[in-house]
Amino acid sequence: MYPSRRASSEAPAVSDELVAPVGNEVELCYQTFGDPDGEPLLLVMGLSGPMTWWDQAFCEQLASAGFHVVRYDNRDTGRSSRVKAPVRRDQLLRAFATGRARVPYTMSDLGSDAVALLDHLGLDSAHVVGVSMGGMIAQTVAVEHPTRVRSLTSISSTTGRRSVGWQHPSLLPRLIAPRKPGREAYVESSLAMWSLIGSVAYPADPDALRGRAIETFDRGVSASGVVRQMLAILTQGDRTPRLRSLRVPALVIHGTADKMVHVSGGRSTAAAIPGAELVLVDGMGHDLPSALFPTFVEAIARTADRAG
Repeated sequence: MYPSRRASSEAPAVSDELVAPVGNEVELCYQTFGDPDGEPLLLVMGLSGPMTWWDQAFCEQLASAGFHVVRYDNRDTGRSSRVKAPVRRDQLLRAFATGRARVPYTMSDLGSDAVALLDHLGLDSAHVVGVSMGGMIAQTVAVEHPTRVRSLTSISSTTGRRSVGWQHPSLLPRLIAPRKPGREAYVESSLAMWSLIGSVAYPADPDALRGRAIETFDRGVSASGVVRQMLAILTQGDRTPRLRSLRVPALVIHGTADKMVHVSGGRSTAAAIPGAELVLVDGMGHDLPSALFPTFVEAIARTADRAG
Protein backbone atom coordinates (compact mmCIF):
# COMPACT_ATOMS: atom_id res chain seq x y z
CA MET A 1 0.00 0.00 0.00
CA TYR A 2 2.85 2.36 0.86
CA PRO A 3 5.69 1.45 -1.51
CA SER A 4 8.35 3.64 0.11
CA ARG A 5 7.74 2.18 3.57
CA ARG A 6 7.29 -1.26 5.08
CA ALA A 7 3.77 -1.61 6.42
CA SER A 8 3.33 -3.98 9.34
CA SER A 9 0.42 -5.87 10.86
CA GLU A 10 2.23 -6.25 14.18
CA ALA A 11 1.49 -3.94 17.11
CA PRO A 12 4.02 -1.08 16.86
CA ALA A 13 6.59 -0.50 19.56
CA VAL A 14 5.81 2.43 21.86
CA SER A 15 8.54 4.20 23.83
CA ASP A 16 8.32 5.65 27.30
CA GLU A 17 7.84 9.39 27.58
CA LEU A 18 11.31 10.87 27.16
CA VAL A 19 12.87 14.31 27.52
CA ALA A 20 14.94 16.28 25.00
CA PRO A 21 16.83 19.49 25.86
CA VAL A 22 16.31 21.91 22.96
CA GLY A 23 18.13 25.01 24.20
CA ASN A 24 17.28 28.20 26.10
CA GLU A 25 16.45 26.16 29.20
CA VAL A 26 13.60 24.42 27.36
CA GLU A 27 13.09 20.67 27.55
CA LEU A 28 10.47 18.86 25.46
CA CYS A 29 8.69 15.69 26.49
CA TYR A 30 8.29 13.29 23.57
CA GLN A 31 7.34 9.73 22.70
CA THR A 32 7.91 7.49 19.68
CA PHE A 33 5.91 4.79 17.92
CA GLY A 34 7.02 2.15 15.45
CA ASP A 35 10.24 0.92 13.90
CA PRO A 36 13.16 3.39 14.31
CA ASP A 37 14.19 2.41 10.76
CA GLY A 38 10.86 3.64 9.40
CA GLU A 39 10.46 7.01 7.73
CA PRO A 40 10.49 9.65 10.50
CA LEU A 41 7.26 11.57 10.99
CA LEU A 42 6.93 14.42 13.48
CA LEU A 43 3.49 15.25 14.90
CA VAL A 44 3.04 18.84 16.14
CA MET A 45 0.01 19.63 18.29
CA GLY A 46 -1.88 22.91 18.58
CA LEU A 47 -2.75 25.53 21.17
CA SER A 48 -2.68 24.21 24.75
CA GLY A 49 -2.76 20.63 23.49
CA PRO A 50 -0.33 18.03 24.84
CA MET A 51 1.08 15.34 22.60
CA THR A 52 -1.56 12.94 23.89
CA TRP A 53 -4.16 14.83 21.84
CA TRP A 54 -2.59 12.90 18.96
CA ASP A 55 -4.61 9.83 19.80
CA GLN A 56 -2.51 6.72 20.43
CA ALA A 57 -4.60 4.77 17.93
CA PHE A 58 -3.79 7.36 15.25
CA CYS A 59 -0.08 7.20 16.07
CA GLU A 60 -0.20 3.41 15.89
CA GLN A 61 -1.95 3.48 12.52
CA LEU A 62 0.76 5.77 11.16
CA ALA A 63 3.42 3.46 12.60
CA SER A 64 1.72 0.44 11.01
CA ALA A 65 1.91 2.28 7.68
CA GLY A 66 5.71 2.26 8.03
CA PHE A 67 6.43 5.58 9.76
CA HIS A 68 8.56 6.10 12.83
CA VAL A 69 6.25 8.49 14.63
CA VAL A 70 7.37 11.16 17.10
CA ARG A 71 4.86 13.17 19.09
CA TYR A 72 5.81 15.81 21.65
CA ASP A 73 4.54 18.42 24.07
CA ASN A 74 5.23 21.97 22.90
CA ARG A 75 6.87 24.27 25.40
CA ASP A 76 4.35 25.49 27.99
CA THR A 77 2.30 22.31 27.49
CA GLY A 78 2.01 18.93 29.18
CA ARG A 79 5.30 17.74 30.64
CA SER A 80 7.53 20.09 28.68
CA SER A 81 9.16 23.16 30.21
CA ARG A 82 7.20 26.21 31.34
CA VAL A 83 8.62 29.50 30.11
CA LYS A 84 9.36 31.91 32.94
CA ALA A 85 7.83 35.04 31.45
CA PRO A 86 4.81 36.75 32.98
CA VAL A 87 2.02 37.81 30.63
CA ARG A 88 -1.09 39.93 30.99
CA ARG A 89 -4.43 39.55 29.28
CA ASP A 90 -4.31 43.14 27.99
CA GLN A 91 -1.28 42.04 25.93
CA LEU A 92 -3.50 39.41 24.38
CA LEU A 93 -6.25 41.89 23.54
CA ARG A 94 -3.69 44.27 21.98
CA ALA A 95 -2.24 41.46 19.88
CA PHE A 96 -5.72 40.37 18.80
CA ALA A 97 -6.59 43.92 17.73
CA THR A 98 -3.31 44.90 16.05
CA GLY A 99 -1.24 41.76 15.44
CA ARG A 100 1.59 43.39 17.39
CA ALA A 101 2.80 42.95 20.96
CA ARG A 102 5.92 42.15 22.93
CA VAL A 103 5.93 38.38 23.25
CA PRO A 104 7.90 35.86 25.34
CA TYR A 105 8.49 33.74 22.23
CA THR A 106 7.51 33.62 18.58
CA MET A 107 6.26 31.08 16.09
CA SER A 108 9.84 30.87 14.84
CA ASP A 109 10.96 29.88 18.32
CA LEU A 110 8.36 27.11 18.40
CA GLY A 111 9.59 25.97 14.99
CA SER A 112 13.16 25.96 16.26
CA ASP A 113 12.04 23.71 19.14
CA ALA A 114 10.81 21.17 16.58
CA VAL A 115 14.09 21.31 14.66
CA ALA A 116 16.09 20.93 17.86
CA LEU A 117 14.04 17.84 18.71
CA LEU A 118 14.97 16.38 15.31
CA ASP A 119 18.61 17.17 16.12
CA HIS A 120 18.30 15.41 19.48
CA LEU A 121 16.90 12.35 17.72
CA GLY A 122 19.68 12.39 15.11
CA LEU A 123 17.24 13.03 12.26
CA ASP A 124 18.35 15.12 9.32
CA SER A 125 14.73 15.51 8.17
CA ALA A 126 11.21 14.21 8.74
CA HIS A 127 7.71 14.29 7.38
CA VAL A 128 6.08 17.03 9.46
CA VAL A 129 2.39 16.96 10.34
CA GLY A 130 0.81 19.75 12.37
CA VAL A 131 -2.71 20.60 13.48
CA SER A 132 -4.03 24.10 14.26
CA MET A 133 -1.15 26.01 15.90
CA GLY A 134 0.89 22.90 15.16
CA GLY A 135 0.15 23.45 11.47
CA MET A 136 1.52 26.98 11.82
CA ILE A 137 4.63 25.58 13.47
CA ALA A 138 4.99 22.95 10.73
CA GLN A 139 4.65 25.61 8.02
CA THR A 140 7.23 27.75 9.82
CA VAL A 141 9.70 24.85 9.95
CA ALA A 142 9.15 24.27 6.22
CA VAL A 143 9.84 27.88 5.23
CA GLU A 144 12.65 28.57 7.71
CA HIS A 145 14.35 25.14 7.68
CA PRO A 146 13.34 23.68 4.30
CA THR A 147 15.98 20.96 4.23
CA ARG A 148 14.54 19.43 7.42
CA VAL A 149 11.07 18.76 5.97
CA ARG A 150 10.47 15.78 3.65
CA SER A 151 6.76 16.50 3.31
CA LEU A 152 4.37 18.91 4.99
CA THR A 153 0.85 18.22 6.22
CA SER A 154 -1.10 21.17 7.62
CA ILE A 155 -4.42 20.32 9.32
CA SER A 156 -7.05 22.83 10.46
CA SER A 157 -4.55 25.65 10.20
CA THR A 158 -3.83 28.87 8.31
CA THR A 159 -1.14 31.04 6.76
CA GLY A 160 -1.05 33.79 9.37
CA ARG A 161 -2.82 36.24 7.05
CA ARG A 162 -5.40 37.97 9.22
CA SER A 163 -8.08 38.09 6.53
CA VAL A 164 -8.36 34.28 6.36
CA GLY A 165 -8.69 31.48 8.88
CA TRP A 166 -10.59 33.67 11.26
CA GLN A 167 -12.12 32.49 14.49
CA HIS A 168 -15.84 32.50 15.17
CA PRO A 169 -16.53 35.64 17.29
CA SER A 170 -18.22 33.59 20.02
CA LEU A 171 -14.99 31.78 20.89
CA LEU A 172 -12.63 34.59 21.93
CA PRO A 173 -14.37 35.42 25.23
CA ARG A 174 -14.13 31.77 26.23
CA LEU A 175 -10.46 31.57 25.29
CA ILE A 176 -9.40 34.62 27.30
CA ALA A 177 -11.76 34.22 30.26
CA PRO A 178 -10.00 33.45 33.57
CA ARG A 179 -10.32 29.79 34.42
CA LYS A 180 -11.46 28.42 37.74
CA PRO A 181 -8.82 26.30 39.46
CA GLY A 182 -9.01 22.57 39.87
CA ARG A 183 -9.40 19.44 37.83
CA GLU A 184 -13.20 19.33 37.62
CA ALA A 185 -13.42 22.98 36.55
CA TYR A 186 -10.86 22.31 33.83
CA VAL A 187 -12.75 19.22 32.66
CA GLU A 188 -16.09 21.04 32.46
CA SER A 189 -14.53 23.99 30.63
CA SER A 190 -12.85 21.61 28.19
CA LEU A 191 -16.08 19.72 27.50
CA ALA A 192 -17.92 23.00 26.92
CA MET A 193 -15.30 24.15 24.42
CA TRP A 194 -15.25 20.88 22.48
CA SER A 195 -19.03 20.99 22.27
CA LEU A 196 -18.62 24.27 20.36
CA ILE A 197 -15.70 23.42 18.08
CA GLY A 198 -16.02 19.66 17.56
CA SER A 199 -17.18 17.95 14.39
CA VAL A 200 -20.93 18.10 13.86
CA ALA A 201 -20.79 15.17 11.42
CA TYR A 202 -18.49 13.08 13.64
CA PRO A 203 -19.66 13.57 17.24
CA ALA A 204 -17.14 12.52 19.85
CA ASP A 205 -17.84 10.12 22.69
CA PRO A 206 -18.45 12.30 25.79
CA ASP A 207 -16.77 9.74 28.05
CA ALA A 208 -13.68 9.76 25.82
CA LEU A 209 -13.59 13.58 25.87
CA ARG A 210 -13.89 13.59 29.66
CA GLY A 211 -11.12 11.02 29.97
CA ARG A 212 -8.86 13.04 27.70
CA ALA A 213 -9.54 16.22 29.67
CA ILE A 214 -8.66 14.47 32.93
CA GLU A 215 -5.46 13.09 31.42
CA THR A 216 -4.56 16.54 30.05
CA PHE A 217 -5.03 18.17 33.46
CA ASP A 218 -3.04 15.46 35.22
CA ARG A 219 -0.14 15.76 32.76
CA GLY A 220 0.03 19.49 33.47
CA VAL A 221 -1.80 22.61 32.30
CA SER A 222 -0.70 26.23 32.40
CA ALA A 223 -3.10 29.14 31.98
CA SER A 224 -0.22 31.57 31.43
CA GLY A 225 1.31 29.13 28.95
CA VAL A 226 -1.87 29.23 26.88
CA VAL A 227 -1.65 33.05 26.80
CA ARG A 228 2.01 32.89 25.73
CA GLN A 229 1.12 30.49 22.90
CA MET A 230 -1.79 32.69 21.84
CA LEU A 231 0.54 35.68 21.68
CA ALA A 232 2.83 33.73 19.36
CA ILE A 233 -0.16 32.93 17.14
CA LEU A 234 -1.56 36.45 17.04
CA THR A 235 1.80 38.08 16.20
CA GLN A 236 3.09 35.48 13.73
CA GLY A 237 2.65 37.52 10.55
CA ASP A 238 1.67 36.32 7.10
CA ARG A 239 3.68 33.38 5.72
CA THR A 240 1.98 33.42 2.30
CA PRO A 241 4.91 34.84 0.30
CA ARG A 242 7.32 32.32 1.85
CA LEU A 243 4.90 29.43 1.41
CA ARG A 244 4.89 30.19 -2.33
CA SER A 245 8.62 29.41 -2.38
CA LEU A 246 8.23 25.89 -0.96
CA ARG A 247 9.18 22.95 -3.15
CA VAL A 248 8.07 20.14 -0.87
CA PRO A 249 5.13 17.74 -1.19
CA ALA A 250 2.30 19.28 0.81
CA LEU A 251 -1.12 18.25 2.02
CA VAL A 252 -3.72 20.55 3.55
CA ILE A 253 -6.69 19.04 5.43
CA HIS A 254 -9.52 21.20 6.75
CA GLY A 255 -13.05 20.72 8.00
CA THR A 256 -15.83 22.75 6.45
CA ALA A 257 -17.43 23.20 9.90
CA ASP A 258 -14.31 24.51 11.68
CA LYS A 259 -15.21 27.41 14.01
CA MET A 260 -11.74 27.83 15.52
CA VAL A 261 -9.92 28.30 12.19
CA HIS A 262 -12.26 29.09 9.31
CA VAL A 263 -11.88 26.85 6.27
CA SER A 264 -10.58 29.86 4.32
CA GLY A 265 -7.30 29.32 6.22
CA GLY A 266 -6.90 25.86 4.74
CA ARG A 267 -7.89 26.99 1.27
CA SER A 268 -5.37 29.84 1.41
CA THR A 269 -2.62 27.55 2.66
CA ALA A 270 -3.17 25.11 -0.19
CA ALA A 271 -3.35 27.93 -2.73
CA ALA A 272 -0.05 29.36 -1.51
CA ILE A 273 2.02 26.14 -1.62
CA PRO A 274 2.86 25.01 -5.17
CA GLY A 275 1.38 21.59 -5.90
CA ALA A 276 -0.33 21.23 -2.52
CA GLU A 277 -3.24 18.81 -2.27
CA LEU A 278 -6.34 20.19 -0.51
CA VAL A 279 -8.67 17.78 1.28
CA LEU A 280 -11.87 19.37 2.60
CA VAL A 281 -13.93 17.24 4.98
CA ASP A 282 -17.63 18.07 5.16
CA GLY A 283 -18.90 18.41 8.71
CA MET A 284 -15.48 18.21 10.35
CA GLY A 285 -14.79 20.83 13.00
CA HIS A 286 -11.61 21.66 14.89
CA ASP A 287 -10.81 18.15 16.04
CA LEU A 288 -9.46 14.87 14.71
CA PRO A 289 -12.39 12.41 14.62
CA SER A 290 -11.35 8.81 15.05
CA ALA A 291 -13.63 7.78 12.19
CA LEU A 292 -11.35 9.77 9.88
CA PHE A 293 -8.04 8.29 11.08
CA PRO A 294 -7.76 5.90 8.08
CA THR A 295 -8.48 8.79 5.69
CA PHE A 296 -5.82 10.96 7.33
CA VAL A 297 -3.22 8.17 7.37
CA GLU A 298 -3.80 7.33 3.71
CA ALA A 299 -3.52 10.99 2.68
CA ILE A 300 -0.36 11.57 4.76
CA ALA A 301 1.24 8.43 3.33
CA ARG A 302 0.27 9.46 -0.20
CA THR A 303 1.94 12.84 0.37
CA ALA A 304 5.04 11.23 1.85
CA ASP A 305 5.31 9.00 -1.21
CA ARG A 306 5.57 12.11 -3.37
CA ALA A 307 8.80 12.92 -1.53
CA GLY A 308 10.39 9.82 -3.07
